[in-house]
Amino acid sequence: MKSILLLVHDDEGQEARLQTALDLTRALDGHLTCIDVCQVPAVAGEVYGGVGTAMLLADERERESENRTKLQARLAHEDVAWNWSDATGDIANCVTEAANLADLIVLNRKLDAHPAPDMRDIAGRILMHARKPIVAVPETLRRFEATGRALIAWDGQTSSAATMRACVPLLRLASAVHIFMARDGAEKSEPIEAAEYLSRHGIHASINVIRDGLSAPNRLIGEECARWRADYCLMGAYSHGRLIESFGGVTKRMLTHSAVPLVLGH
Repeated sequence: MKSILLLVHDDEGQEARLQTALDLTRALDGHLTCIDVCQVPAVAGEVYGGVGTAMLLADERERESENRTKLQARLAHEDVAWNWSDATGDIANCVTEAANLADLIVLNRKLDAHPAPDMRDIAGRILMHARKPIVAVPETLRRFEATGRALIAWDGQTSSAATMRACVPLLRLASAVHIFMARDGAEKSEPIEAAEYLSRHGIHASINVIRDGLSAPNRLIGEECARWRADYCLMGAYSHGRLIESFGGVTKRMLTHSAVPLVLGH
């Protein structure tokens, strides 16, 4: 887990993404790749041959040019190896295309202060198509505690196992690892199996399993994160099918409400 891909775009979540990417790159002794996306605006009811779109795109390019100048000046004084590439188009598509050799992608969860760009949708689309773990952080985050406390929200499904395996290098850095399961009867594997797997990599995790068929899983996960004082939560996404998730599943609600950074895989 050495190649960290960062979405660069001048929006309310950028500072949180940047600080998270720098923290992860340092902690993992990795390399940071910045993909600066100039988003093509959509103009409803355009009837002037694309004139409105062209004007908005010119404004977007000017903003991103200024943004690039500022961020590259900052990166020049950081103690990480980095490179930069530019892209124009849909944010999710551009990041997905750049993620072929990425080990970890840094994004936001839903932005609370401003609805655009729709980071929850962007994160979900990248997760489904890039098939790489993503780190989705709140816009207020100023430090990602890679050596802090990691909670694994375990549902016993394939995506949980795949995410945990992919993130072993990150979990090795954690000061403590905790596996939490809200049992619903659909599990394919038990949390003790996850703990045994981690122990073979020198990671010793505690386990808490509860039975609660009435409460929403995202609420239970959030409460456990708060109780255990987790610095981030690792979980598989879309475990019960993309169709169900698209109408308001656990992943969507976690991307909307999580108070801690999410490490999501599929």
